[in-house]
Amino acid sequence: MMVKRCFAAGVCWTLLMGCVFAAHAVTFEVTDGNSTCIKAELSANFSISYNTTNGTSVARFALPSSAAVGSSSSCGGGDVPPELVVMFGAGHTLALMFSSDGLLYRVANMSLQYNLSDTATFPQSSSSRIVSVMTNVSEISARLNSTYRCLSSMSVSLSTEVNITFSDVRMEAFMNRANLSTNESVCSADQTVTTTAPTPSPRTTVAPSPVPPPAPERGNYTITNGNGTACLLALMGLQLNITHHSKSLNKTVSEVMNLQPNRTTASGSCGVPRATLVLSEDLTNLTFTFTLNLTTQKFYLSAVNVSAFWPDMTDRFVEGNGSLNFLQCSVGRSYMCSAEQMLAVVPTFSINTFRLQLQPFNVTANRFAAAEECRVDQENMLIPIIVGAALAGLVLIILIAYLIGRKRTHAGYQTI
Repeated sequence: MMVKRCFAAGVCWTLLMGCVFAAHAVTFEVTDGNSTCIKAELSANFSISYNTTNGTSVARFALPSSAAVGSSSSCGGGDVPPELVVMFGAGHTLALMFSSDGLLYRVANMSLQYNLSDTATFPQSSSSRIVSVMTNVSEISARLNSTYRCLSSMSVSLSTEVNITFSDVRMEAFMNRANLSTNESVCSADQTVTTTAPTPSPRTTVAPSPVPPPAPERGNYTITNGNGTACLLALMGLQLNITHHSKSLNKTVSEVMNLQPNRTTASGSCGVPRATLVLSEDLTNLTFTFTLNLTTQKFYLSAVNVSAFWPDMTDRFVEGNGSLNFLQCSVGRSYMCSAEQMLAVVPTFSINTFRLQLQPFNVTANRFAAAEECRVDQENMLIPIIVGAALAGLVLIILIAYLIGRKRTHAGYQTI
C-alpha cells in the first residue's frame, strides 16, 4: 500500500494571553496503489488537561500544517476497516476509523495518542507517559459516494480531559475516484433552515402524540474483544421517543421510532469498570454506557447518549444523561426483562425496551449467564400466584363450611 501525504499552505499560531489557536485546513490522502480510498481536509484544535508538578494545566494547540499521514493508515479490506492515521508533533497521533452499512459511511471510532514527554506542548508535565483515549461516538456520517462537509465548528470529547474541535471539514471514505465528490452530505450545523415566523404565543405548542408504531423487532447485538471472544451481549427491541421541533408543522412534536436490527450496526468496547454499546442506524446513533460497581459487585446502565437527524427535524437532536442507574444486576449474571420498560433519559428523550436481556461484563462461552429478572417480570409472575392462592383458599373455606354444615344436619336427625 502506498500512502501519499499532502497539505495546504497554512499557519499556526499561539496567543498565550488570549489562549487562541488557529490553523488552516490540512489535507490528507490514503491510497492503495493508484486508487484513493480516503481523502480529508480539516482543521483541528486540541484541548488536553494534564497533571503538572504544581497541580494541573490545560494544553491548547492546533493541528499543524506539518501533520502527515501515518504508515498505519489503510484502505482496509475483508474484516479490516479503512483508517486514516495522522501523525504530528513529538509522537502525537490522531486516528479516524470508518465503517459503512452499504448506504452510509461514518467515523465509527476516533482515537488520540499524545506524548506527555513533549515539553513544548505539555510544559512541566509530571508524567512522561504516552496516553491513549478513544470514543465510539462521532457525528461524522454521510451518504456513500458523497463528501461529508462541515465548515462549522464541531467538538468531540474523547474523555473528560481531552476535547477536539474540528472545523472546515471536507472528507470522504470508501472513495472510487481521485477527488472528493461534488455531491455533498452537509452537517446540520451548516444547514440553513427557512421557516415562517410563528405567531407569538405564551407557551410552546405541542402537537398530539401520533399513534405509536408496533413493538419493535428484537435485535441481537454482540461486542467482541481483541481475540474475537464475545464480551458484551444484548438481545432487545428498542423504541426511541424524541420531542423535537417539526420542520413541516413548525411546532414541537413527539415522534416515536423503532430501531431496525437489520439496518443497525453495533460497536463498542469492553472493560472494567465501564463498557459501551453503540448502535447506529442511518443518521441515528445511540450509546449505552454500563458501569460495574466493584464494591457491591453489581452493574447498571449509567449513561445514555443519542444523536439523531430524522427527516422532519429542524436541527440534529443531541441529548444525553450520564447519571443514570437503570437495569441493575449482579455481576456474573444477565439482566432480563420481558415486559416493556420505559427508560426516561431526559425530558425530551426516552427509550422503550422490549424483551430485553443483556450482559456487559463477565461473559463466558459467548452465552448469557443465569438471568436476574426485573421487578416488573417478578410482579407479573407473582400476581397469578397470589390469585391462585386466593382461589385455593376460597375453595378450602367453602369445603370446610360445607363439611361443618353437613355434620350439623346429620346431628339434627339423630334417633331418640
